[in-house]
Amino acid sequence: MQGKGIIITVAVVLGLLCLSALIPTAYVMMKENKACELSDGSDASINKHLETLSKDTLNLGITSLNYYDAKKKEVKLGLDLKGGMNVMLEVSVKDLLLNLADKSQNEVFRKALANTDTAVRNSQGDYLTEFFKEFDKAKAGSNTTLSSFDVFGNRKNAEKINQSTPEEDAKKVITEEITSSINQAYEVFRTRLDRFGSTQPNVQKVGNTGRILVEMPGITDSERIEKLLQSSAKLEFWRVMTQQNAASALVGAGKGVGTKPIESYFTGNASGGTVSVKISDTAAVNSIINNPTFRSNLGVNKYAKILWAAKPDVKQPKYLDLYVLEGNAKDENLLNKDGKINADVEFNEFNQVGIGMTMKGSLISQWAEVTNKSIGRQIAIVLDGLVYSAPNVNSAIEEGRSRIDGNFSRQEAKDLVDVLGAGKLPASAKIVQSDVVGPSLGQEAIDAGLLSMVIAFIVILFWMIFYYGRAGFYANIAVILNLFFIIGIMVSFGFTLTLPGIAGIILTMGMAVDANIITFERIKDELRKGLSVKEAESIGTKHALTAIIDGNVTTLIVAIILCIFGTGPIQGFAVTLTIGIACTLFTAILITRLLMEKRIKEEKPLAFSTSITKHWFENVRFNWMDNRKYAYMFSIALMVICIGFIAFKGLNFGIDFTGGRTYEVKIAQAPNTPEITENLRKLFLDEKGNESSVEVKTIGNDNKVKITTKYKIDNDDASVESEVKQKLFKGLQNVLPANSNYQDFSKGNGYGIEASRKVGPTVADDIKIDGLKAFLLALAGIFLYILIRFNKWQFSLGGVTALFHDAIIVIGAFSISYGLLPMHLEVDQAFIAAILTIIGYSINDTVIVYDRIRENLHLHPTDSLKKVVDDSINQTLGRTLNTVATVLFVIIVIFIFGGNGLRSFMFALLIGIGFGTYSSIFVASALTYDFLKGKLKNRLPE
Repeated sequence: MQGKGIIITVAVVLGLLCLSALIPTAYVMMKENKACELSDGSDASINKHLETLSKDTLNLGITSLNYYDAKKKEVKLGLDLKGGMNVMLEVSVKDLLLNLADKSQNEVFRKALANTDTAVRNSQGDYLTEFFKEFDKAKAGSNTTLSSFDVFGNRKNAEKINQSTPEEDAKKVITEEITSSINQAYEVFRTRLDRFGSTQPNVQKVGNTGRILVEMPGITDSERIEKLLQSSAKLEFWRVMTQQNAASALVGAGKGVGTKPIESYFTGNASGGTVSVKISDTAAVNSIINNPTFRSNLGVNKYAKILWAAKPDVKQPKYLDLYVLEGNAKDENLLNKDGKINADVEFNEFNQVGIGMTMKGSLISQWAEVTNKSIGRQIAIVLDGLVYSAPNVNSAIEEGRSRIDGNFSRQEAKDLVDVLGAGKLPASAKIVQSDVVGPSLGQEAIDAGLLSMVIAFIVILFWMIFYYGRAGFYANIAVILNLFFIIGIMVSFGFTLTLPGIAGIILTMGMAVDANIITFERIKDELRKGLSVKEAESIGTKHALTAIIDGNVTTLIVAIILCIFGTGPIQGFAVTLTIGIACTLFTAILITRLLMEKRIKEEKPLAFSTSITKHWFENVRFNWMDNRKYAYMFSIALMVICIGFIAFKGLNFGIDFTGGRTYEVKIAQAPNTPEITENLRKLFLDEKGNESSVEVKTIGNDNKVKITTKYKIDNDDASVESEVKQKLFKGLQNVLPANSNYQDFSKGNGYGIEASRKVGPTVADDIKIDGLKAFLLALAGIFLYILIRFNKWQFSLGGVTALFHDAIIVIGAFSISYGLLPMHLEVDQAFIAAILTIIGYSINDTVIVYDRIRENLHLHPTDSLKKVVDDSINQTLGRTLNTVATVLFVIIVIFIFGGNGLRSFMFALLIGIGFGTYSSIFVASALTYDFLKGKLKNRLPE
């Protein structure tokens, strides 16, 4: 073996790099365990001891570590292992275009925007690309262009776009401006999270979609984070109408709108230009004031702004004030000049929390002028469309200092100050997808994942020694190094370890074992020919190399596609699989061989089997191709049944494909799902009183339920999430502990919501299309690779047909089993990942057989094709059964011990890999035989 020195050097350097990457994690674990031992068990006590222990440093000679530095470098755990929040925000490109066009009322522009709203729902194109297409359609037959003065060629953009600017140049400028605004939003989000104090936050842009992904491990207060992120920080000041004008405007505009007069909802003790409404009646009032007829009835008050208070007054907790503010045609608030407003938390003489505002620059003089003209009037201070306070102006404010009093808690005031201090967003942002996992559920996932890994690892190591003897021991060393390298590389590059990632590591171990099995089986073939151990090892490893590379490259194609199209935990699985394949090729091909050759050079005995397994699978003589027609009939019948169930029974699509919200809730007793469903449906009513869809399922054998609803999924208001959780709490009262409260329920403290997920309709559409793309690209990539490697389309067509066969059976199994098995057989992103993983494994198995067929076609040029195919399958049978038994055992272990989060995923793999092994022989090899039959020269007749 050449290059031994290089291999040893690379292994040592890689090992040292991985060790240095893992030391901080070990150091953090040691300190945190010590703090737990010294504490009384409370968080405060643990943190106190950690503060003391953090003063110690670990001197490593080259460098030193303290707790806080090590904490930044430890293994990054995904939300499903650590708990926390993952949010996909979408900055409104429509709002950005409106701002850039200075809120143009041009008919072509407005029509293009309206048509774009529709187009993006049915397209994967980003909003800006679709807008340009729709604008080109809308301007046909008119003189309007993007550069028109009343579109983008306005004074606002005069330096970059004028009326003579060509369309393509205008599109380029607009694209640059939109990209710049999205980058600005990205920086605002980063600044807000830095001020919030989130540990290891990850903020990244998602292509050119206007979407920004935010990951916050360890975060538990999801509602607070959602408000923090979705706030545009748009601070405005408007004069409040006089009480008489406000009431008159509302009553007059409300005539004939709604089932009841709007004034019938007014109650409480409102004053000034406000009315007070019961919180329970706000939805009914909203339906009136949002009605187009109401707005047209306003007449002379058509520019009035009608806004709700941010929260109820402390003296009237069941009522909410509705403000009527003086607007104008340009929609400009009282402060319309450039300048900065600094904000800070302050306390008044009664120790009440407020927000102090200090005007800067030209705003000081403008604020003095505004307040001077408003003496005796109220000025409403509005943030993101909500009125926080509306103080009376008693005198002009010359120094630019004001205060917001809004019945704040200290935390609320701090968050508002942080939002204002980080700067305002260039446009509104909405949460289109979110995942929240409670810390207790994360710990359960860690325990389940580690247990399944340890069991699978121990059994694999034992089996390799049992079956291959000394060679199996060397393979185990390679597998252990493989595991060490995978985790070390992931930590070095800052990749996040997720629960599917643990599954990926375990499956990678199976693939690493498979590579060694292929090598050992080829060596055993040469030993049976009477060659010496040295000769057999040299020839066997050489023959095994092409099969190992081909099998791993086809799986790598699938892993790369998953990396591109997957998100969150699925991408974590794909990244782990990709790293694992690279490490497997290094350890299985080079490290194992290095150890074997060292043993042979020392002239010590090297066994490739034990006394029990020595003659297993020797002289196997099955005539596989004689039974292929029966297999065809079985496969066709099974596929017809599966397609029938898919067509008539359908599939249980998860919210990834349909959109909606789902919550995993821990309750105090065994769930009665029909009763819970009925209770919740009575609460989840739309504005017309119709019930929204609510689905309740039991999770495993625990007192847990999974609740899915589409209630207000199209509503982007940040308050909707809180509203849904309040309804869940109310509907589940009879199955929660007697002393339950909403705060503990919403945070999953012992009971309540342990995990939640939201997927907006547009994201669901993207996931469906991306899933289909991933599947088709995987098939195309594998087809091309096999075509290039085997130089015959018959191999490619047989292999891809087998993969399609496997996919149909797995999908059919989900349709047949849904409702019959006590698990959530949902078709979601994890299911797509499972299908692609099955494709990767199945084609790996197929390629091993193909490789032997190709070899035997050259070695035995006069044998019949049938004999070549049968012999090739028989010769690889030991490897096939050994590998499938190992991998299936790993999957079964994860299925049993890996927790609810992986059970559906593993069920798909269990079915898929089982049938993948069958299809490698009876579909891929059989079809290739039939496609090639009669087309190869110099072959004996069948």
